Amino acid sequence: MNATTTPRSTAQDRREAILEAALVELAEHGARGMSTEAVAKAVGISQPYIFRLFGTKKELLKATIERCMRGTLEMFRTAAAGLTGEAVFAAIGEVYNQRLTNPVYLRAQMQSYVAADDAEIGEVVRRGLGELVEYVERASGLPPAEIAAFFAHGMLLNVIASMDLLGADEGWARRLLEGCRERA
Repeated sequence: MNATTTPRSTAQDRREAILEAALVELAEHGARGMSTEAVAKAVGISQPYIFRLFGTKKELLKATIERCMRGTLEMFRTAAAGLTGEAVFAAIGEVYNQRLTNPVYLRAQMQSYVAADDAEIGEVVRRGLGELVEYVERASGLPPAEIAAFFAHGMLLNVIASMDLLGADEGWARRLLEGCRERA
Protein backbone atom coordinates (compact mmCIF):
# COMPACT_ATOMS: atom_id res chain seq x y z
CA MET A 1 0.00 0.00 0.00
CA ASN A 2 1.49 3.34 -1.01
CA ALA A 3 1.26 6.59 0.97
CA THR A 4 -1.54 8.04 -1.19
CA THR A 5 -3.96 5.16 -0.72
CA THR A 6 -6.84 6.02 1.57
CA PRO A 7 -8.10 3.37 3.96
CA ARG A 8 -11.46 1.83 3.22
CA SER A 9 -14.37 3.01 5.30
CA THR A 10 -15.81 0.56 7.76
CA ALA A 11 -19.38 -0.64 7.36
CA GLN A 12 -20.30 1.51 10.39
CA ASP A 13 -18.71 4.60 8.78
CA ARG A 14 -20.65 3.98 5.57
CA ARG A 15 -23.85 3.38 7.55
CA GLU A 16 -23.41 6.74 9.32
CA ALA A 17 -22.68 8.49 6.02
CA ILE A 18 -25.82 6.94 4.52
CA LEU A 19 -27.93 8.08 7.49
CA GLU A 20 -26.53 11.61 7.23
CA ALA A 21 -27.30 11.77 3.50
CA ALA A 22 -30.75 10.26 4.13
CA LEU A 23 -31.40 12.92 6.79
CA VAL A 24 -30.73 15.65 4.22
CA GLU A 25 -32.89 13.85 1.65
CA LEU A 26 -35.73 13.44 4.18
CA ALA A 27 -35.51 17.12 5.14
CA GLU A 28 -35.63 18.25 1.51
CA HIS A 29 -38.12 15.80 0.02
CA GLY A 30 -40.10 14.12 2.80
CA ALA A 31 -40.54 10.42 3.45
CA ARG A 32 -42.37 9.68 0.23
CA GLY A 33 -40.01 11.75 -1.91
CA MET A 34 -36.81 10.51 -0.28
CA SER A 35 -34.73 8.85 -2.97
CA THR A 36 -32.40 5.99 -2.13
CA GLU A 37 -30.70 6.67 -5.46
CA ALA A 38 -29.94 10.25 -4.36
CA VAL A 39 -28.69 9.00 -0.97
CA ALA A 40 -26.38 6.49 -2.66
CA LYS A 41 -25.06 9.15 -5.03
CA ALA A 42 -24.41 11.58 -2.16
CA VAL A 43 -22.38 8.94 -0.32
CA GLY A 44 -20.65 7.55 -3.41
CA ILE A 45 -21.97 4.01 -3.06
CA SER A 46 -24.32 1.80 -5.02
CA GLN A 47 -28.04 1.84 -4.33
CA PRO A 48 -28.07 -1.96 -3.77
CA TYR A 49 -25.56 -1.43 -0.93
CA ILE A 50 -28.16 0.69 0.89
CA PHE A 51 -30.64 -2.15 0.62
CA ARG A 52 -27.99 -4.63 1.76
CA LEU A 53 -27.49 -2.56 4.94
CA PHE A 54 -31.09 -1.52 5.63
CA GLY A 55 -33.28 -4.02 3.77
CA THR A 56 -35.97 -1.60 2.60
CA LYS A 57 -36.48 2.10 2.09
CA LYS A 58 -38.85 2.08 5.07
CA GLU A 59 -36.15 0.61 7.31
CA LEU A 60 -33.73 3.30 6.09
CA LEU A 61 -36.36 5.92 6.83
CA LYS A 62 -36.98 4.55 10.32
CA ALA A 63 -33.24 4.49 11.06
CA THR A 64 -32.93 8.05 9.74
CA ILE A 65 -35.75 9.28 11.96
CA GLU A 66 -34.25 7.48 14.96
CA ARG A 67 -30.91 9.16 14.25
CA CYS A 68 -32.58 12.56 13.92
CA MET A 69 -34.45 12.21 17.20
CA ARG A 70 -31.43 10.75 18.99
CA GLY A 71 -29.30 13.66 17.76
CA THR A 72 -31.85 16.11 19.11
CA LEU A 73 -31.98 14.29 22.45
CA GLU A 74 -28.19 14.33 22.73
CA MET A 75 -28.22 18.05 21.92
CA PHE A 76 -30.78 18.58 24.71
CA ARG A 77 -28.72 16.54 27.20
CA THR A 78 -25.49 18.35 26.39
CA ALA A 79 -27.06 21.80 26.59
CA ALA A 80 -28.92 21.17 29.84
CA ALA A 81 -26.33 19.09 31.68
CA GLY A 82 -26.43 19.92 35.38
CA LEU A 83 -29.29 22.42 35.04
CA THR A 84 -32.82 22.40 36.45
CA GLY A 85 -36.05 24.37 36.10
CA GLU A 86 -36.25 27.28 33.67
CA ALA A 87 -32.48 27.06 33.09
CA VAL A 88 -33.11 23.80 31.19
CA PHE A 89 -35.54 25.61 28.89
CA ALA A 90 -33.12 28.48 28.33
CA ALA A 91 -30.16 26.22 27.51
CA ILE A 92 -32.10 23.94 25.19
CA GLY A 93 -33.90 26.88 23.59
CA GLU A 94 -30.59 28.55 22.80
CA VAL A 95 -29.11 25.52 21.02
CA TYR A 96 -32.40 24.77 19.27
CA ASN A 97 -32.46 28.33 17.91
CA GLN A 98 -28.91 27.79 16.65
CA ARG A 99 -30.22 24.95 14.53
CA LEU A 100 -31.99 27.57 12.45
CA THR A 101 -28.63 28.36 10.82
CA ASN A 102 -28.62 24.82 9.36
CA PRO A 103 -32.24 23.68 9.60
CA VAL A 104 -31.78 20.14 8.26
CA TYR A 105 -32.68 18.54 11.61
CA LEU A 106 -35.70 20.82 12.10
CA ARG A 107 -37.01 20.09 8.61
CA ALA A 108 -36.33 16.36 8.99
CA GLN A 109 -38.31 16.37 12.23
CA MET A 110 -41.26 18.05 10.50
CA GLN A 111 -41.11 15.50 7.69
CA SER A 112 -41.02 12.75 10.31
CA TYR A 113 -44.19 14.04 11.94
CA VAL A 114 -45.89 14.11 8.53
CA ALA A 115 -44.81 10.52 7.84
CA ALA A 116 -46.15 9.32 11.19
CA ASP A 117 -49.45 8.39 9.55
CA ASP A 118 -47.70 5.12 8.65
CA ALA A 119 -48.01 2.86 11.71
CA GLU A 120 -44.39 1.66 11.76
CA ILE A 121 -42.95 5.10 11.18
CA GLY A 122 -45.42 6.61 13.63
CA GLU A 123 -44.14 4.26 16.32
CA VAL A 124 -40.56 5.48 15.77
CA VAL A 125 -41.63 9.14 15.75
CA ARG A 126 -43.77 8.81 18.89
CA ARG A 127 -40.98 7.02 20.72
CA GLY A 128 -38.47 9.71 19.72
CA LEU A 129 -40.73 12.61 20.69
CA GLY A 130 -41.65 10.82 23.91
CA GLU A 131 -37.98 10.51 24.86
CA LEU A 132 -37.50 14.24 24.25
CA VAL A 133 -40.53 15.15 26.36
CA GLU A 134 -39.60 12.78 29.19
CA TYR A 135 -36.04 14.10 29.28
CA VAL A 136 -37.20 17.72 29.52
CA GLU A 137 -39.74 16.76 32.20
CA ARG A 138 -37.08 15.03 34.30
CA ALA A 139 -34.38 17.65 33.76
CA SER A 140 -36.55 20.70 34.36
CA GLY A 141 -38.97 19.35 36.96
CA LEU A 142 -41.54 21.82 35.65
CA PRO A 143 -45.31 21.22 35.35
CA PRO A 144 -47.00 19.83 32.23
CA ALA A 145 -48.36 23.20 31.03
CA GLU A 146 -44.85 24.66 30.94
CA ILE A 147 -43.48 21.56 29.19
CA ALA A 148 -46.25 21.83 26.58
CA ALA A 149 -45.52 25.53 25.98
CA PHE A 150 -41.82 24.76 25.63
CA PHE A 151 -42.47 22.09 23.01
CA ALA A 152 -45.00 24.30 21.22
CA HIS A 153 -42.28 26.91 20.83
CA GLY A 154 -39.93 24.26 19.41
CA MET A 155 -42.57 23.09 16.96
CA LEU A 156 -43.01 26.67 15.78
CA LEU A 157 -39.29 26.78 15.05
CA ASN A 158 -39.66 23.55 13.05
CA VAL A 159 -42.48 25.16 11.04
CA ILE A 160 -40.41 28.31 10.46
CA ALA A 161 -37.51 26.20 9.20
CA SER A 162 -39.78 24.04 7.04
CA MET A 163 -41.37 27.09 5.43
CA ASP A 164 -37.94 28.65 4.82
CA LEU A 165 -38.96 31.80 6.67
CA LEU A 166 -35.45 32.50 7.93
CA GLY A 167 -34.76 35.08 5.26
CA ALA A 168 -38.36 36.01 4.51
CA ASP A 169 -39.16 39.57 3.50
CA GLU A 170 -42.64 39.61 5.01
CA GLY A 171 -42.82 41.67 8.18
CA TRP A 172 -44.98 39.14 9.99
CA ALA A 173 -42.39 36.40 9.37
CA ARG A 174 -39.49 38.53 10.60
CA ARG A 175 -41.45 39.51 13.73
CA LEU A 176 -42.41 35.90 14.42
CA LEU A 177 -38.81 34.74 14.09
CA GLU A 178 -37.61 37.63 16.27
CA GLY A 179 -40.14 36.66 18.92
CA CYS A 180 -38.92 33.06 18.83
CA ARG A 181 -35.32 34.14 19.25
CA GLU A 182 -36.20 36.47 22.14
CA ARG A 183 -38.04 33.69 23.96
CA ALA A 184 -35.08 31.29 23.84
